[in-house]
Amino acid sequence: MNAVVLAVLIMLLLALMRVHVVLSLFLGALVGGLWAGLGLDATMVAFQDGLQAGAQIALSYALLGAFAMAVAHSGLPQLLADWLIAKLDSDDASTGRKAAAWAKYGLLAGVLAMAISSQNIIPVHIAFIPLLIPPLLVVMSRLKLDRRAVACVLTFGLVTTYMYLPVGFGKVFLSNILYANIEAAGLAVSHIPPTQAMGIPAIGMLFGLLMAVFVTYRKPRDYDVTAKVDDHQPTKLHPYRIAIAIAAVVACFGIQTWLNLADSEADPLLVGALVGLLIFIASGSVKWRDADAVFTGGMRMMALVGIIMITAQGFASVMRATGQVETLVESSAAMFGGSKALAALVMLFVGLLVTMGIGSSFSTLPIITAIYVPLCVSLGFSPLATVSIIGTAGALGDAGSPASDSTLGPTAGLNADGQHDHMRDSVIPTFIHFNIPLLVAGWIAAMVL
Repeated sequence: MNAVVLAVLIMLLLALMRVHVVLSLFLGALVGGLWAGLGLDATMVAFQDGLQAGAQIALSYALLGAFAMAVAHSGLPQLLADWLIAKLDSDDASTGRKAAAWAKYGLLAGVLAMAISSQNIIPVHIAFIPLLIPPLLVVMSRLKLDRRAVACVLTFGLVTTYMYLPVGFGKVFLSNILYANIEAAGLAVSHIPPTQAMGIPAIGMLFGLLMAVFVTYRKPRDYDVTAKVDDHQPTKLHPYRIAIAIAAVVACFGIQTWLNLADSEADPLLVGALVGLLIFIASGSVKWRDADAVFTGGMRMMALVGIIMITAQGFASVMRATGQVETLVESSAAMFGGSKALAALVMLFVGLLVTMGIGSSFSTLPIITAIYVPLCVSLGFSPLATVSIIGTAGALGDAGSPASDSTLGPTAGLNADGQHDHMRDSVIPTFIHFNIPLLVAGWIAAMVL
């Protein structure tokens, strides 16, 4: 058996058995390295090299967590939760059912809007989830809203936004990684609009979202409304702090947009977060005496996710060291028989498998692009179809991977009262509703573009 396939299967099996994701990743990488013949020393060296490469990820998540905590310190998430609770309490029995339906879908729409904004307008990525969602859990419980639908909404907003819109994290994924690696492999694609290449796959993601919200998880689900929520929101709301939070968000977005337009080499996400943090401190919205606690709290909030992402980098490093990603693609290519339809399907499936193990589409693209570009050219795929195939193959598996921030983030917020399981309520629902439609949509895109 191919070492990459074995490592991913071991990792997924252990995660399903409720072994911690960090340990599952480590053991999967160890088995894969040993199976490939690397030996214990070489496997551990490769794993450690990956951990070192994850240092930038750790810093990024720490700063974004600090910025998100500063926004939460202003009371914005609590303001939204209080408004929704007051709206529910004010409805009488005759209009309660209508108001509950409005609140349910209004809540889902608001969560979706925030998830999309977290990739560009307020570039905090998943750091907003543990701050926005816990205050809303009591509302969700009273509405009997199935949290698996909320997990799907969050994952859709996180993944579809960066794979379709070339702004914020989308600029990193599409321009800095996808297009840059394809051109480095010898295929000119700079003239191709990313929205055109990724439009059909994005429609597939939208189909999965609609199925999750209006079909699969439409029925009420009972939760314990008295369950204690692990929440650290402020008890008093101050209009001045809320105004400063809005100003910091606007400044963060403005700095990010300016750096993107200027094609600066500086990371616009980190610079924007730093500017936002400085505004909070300079304005006094976050007092000097509270700054350490607020920012440290934000970093601590993201620590577990950061550790899992760093461990996933170690896993990816071992998979690259085995040299069997290329073997997997080459052995799969032998089955093509010159068939573009079969080739596209196999390339997408291999991308799904690799990303499921690594947990990051951003890390998958550099691994598969150098192999996929010459393969697509030799099979006669157009440059537009090549971008779509590789972009979709990278995004496949981000939703539904136990080690992905797109599933870890939703769990971090929805399990604040201990009533949301990571594997059964985040990983499996998002895998079913997004990977299957994305696989189909990516294949259609490869055939028609």
